[in-house]
Amino acid sequence: MQINPELQKYLTEKILPEYAKNDSGHSAEHIEYVIRRSLAFAGQLEGADTDMVYAAAVYHDIAHHIDKKNHEKLSAEIFFADEQMKRFFTDEQRVIIKEAIEDHRASLDGVPRSDYGKILSSADRSTDAEEFLRRTHAYTLKYFPESTADQIVERAYSHTLDKYGREGYAKHYVEDGEYTVFRKYIDTLLQDRALFERKYREINGF
Repeated sequence: MQINPELQKYLTEKILPEYAKNDSGHSAEHIEYVIRRSLAFAGQLEGADTDMVYAAAVYHDIAHHIDKKNHEKLSAEIFFADEQMKRFFTDEQRVIIKEAIEDHRASLDGVPRSDYGKILSSADRSTDAEEFLRRTHAYTLKYFPESTADQIVERAYSHTLDKYGREGYAKHYVEDGEYTVFRKYIDTLLQDRALFERKYREINGF
């Protein structure tokens, strides 16, 4: 899908480098993953504006290093305050992108307000189980550094269950074969606590 070259140049040169400030789970590599998936899902939305999809994906975690608990709101504010975006989008489009960024978080109560929000939220879901468990481990080491090995594993299992268990908060809104395979594998791990711990320790090398 074609992206406005000027928009792509600006976001690549001015915005993506800001992700060096985030933790490894929300780095530029993660953003590239979300961009790829967002643009693929845009094909499921008739008449989707790929520039809007692209911009939402680029900005969605930009404020994670500032306040991880409220990063979706702060990221949306940073996008909306960027005067350069007025060169590429109407005021109405900017509001839709802002709302999509606000609505992308897996733990969102309710449903994203637009199809753009649904695309971004779905694109942000993990499809690589090992990468998800590595990100979970990195997060724990950063924010809970005093945890014992058993506490680390228990937190990882509880987090995975809360997010991807039968009553988990992670939602999905588009057709996504990668995610379907991922969920089946995660279900297998969640049904066997010993298997989960063995795989988690193996993946994270402890």
